[in-house]
Amino acid sequence: MAESSRPTRSDKILWIARLERRFHAWRERGARRRGRTPSVAAFPGYGSQRWVRVLARVVIPPVGRDKGEYAGIRGWRSFAAIPVAYGQVRVMVGGETHDVVADRGGVVDVVLPVSLEPGWQTLTAQVEGGQTTTLRVFIVSDGARFGVVSDIDDTVMVTAIPRPMLAAWNSFVLNEHARQPVPGMSVLLERVTRENLGAPLVYLSTGSWNVAPTLTRFLRRHLFPSGAMLLTDWGPTHDRWFRSGPAHKSTNLNRLAQEFPDIRWLLIGDDGQADDAIYTEFAGTHPANVAAVAIRRLTSAEAVLAGGRTAVNDHSAAGVPWVSGEDGAELLDRLEEAGVVRPGVG
Repeated sequence: MAESSRPTRSDKILWIARLERRFHAWRERGARRRGRTPSVAAFPGYGSQRWVRVLARVVIPPVGRDKGEYAGIRGWRSFAAIPVAYGQVRVMVGGETHDVVADRGGVVDVVLPVSLEPGWQTLTAQVEGGQTTTLRVFIVSDGARFGVVSDIDDTVMVTAIPRPMLAAWNSFVLNEHARQPVPGMSVLLERVTRENLGAPLVYLSTGSWNVAPTLTRFLRRHLFPSGAMLLTDWGPTHDRWFRSGPAHKSTNLNRLAQEFPDIRWLLIGDDGQADDAIYTEFAGTHPANVAAVAIRRLTSAEAVLAGGRTAVNDHSAAGVPWVSGEDGAELLDRLEEAGVVRPGVG
């Protein structure tokens, strides 16, 4: 009997991915006919004194926005931007010019050779000879030995993101003025980075690149220290209906361990998603790259909205300080007790 020609699950997802691409291509053609042109949306990146990871996206901004302005106050406007697949981007850094290509979602994620001093530095980029956009990157000193990786959703900002309807509300409707910070988290991050001058801070989240402008404004408004931002692109991939959030986090953690083998990271997350499990696995495979883990415990109400807790109960094999608390103040106290943060500094 001949094999059935019925499409497999993978085939269907491939078809969905192709449909998504055709839809955006149709939108792009219509926008260009109306005289709208693409621009570069810049995201904070990071690098060493010899290379830099450039993060950006090529988009045609929403109608009514000035050329080069990526998003308005409300999150839904950023989703109205049209991603430009395989856009040709010219990046200028340190007197050198590099021509790079965005992926099919318009995302630019490339590593370029540089020679830059430690600290925040600026690059410039443009697409199709248009307006120049400034990109900020944090250059990690060769002597750095400590860094911080922090989740965003329900770790520094209360969102209850696992619930689909609440996630949509937070992403498409609410603005940064309406979002609530987790108490004490900005103080915790500022304290840790101030004690370790030159330490890289990376905000690692499963959120979409579309909401990066809103997240940046939120962090600035609530006095969180500046850091690189690693988000992801929504929509189907070649083999999945949606991108895997845990895989995105694990992949970037492993990448950071390879890029900065001498740095030990303080990993901060919450017990409402998979952070505990992800950090447990990373601490087991890269024990030399973990200084400590701090997990924010969701309140009972937040846990219900988030669909429960996903904490790992046994961390004895991690071999690093592992603390938990309901907010930034409690986590700071526990980190002081564990010797990760110096007591009495504030």
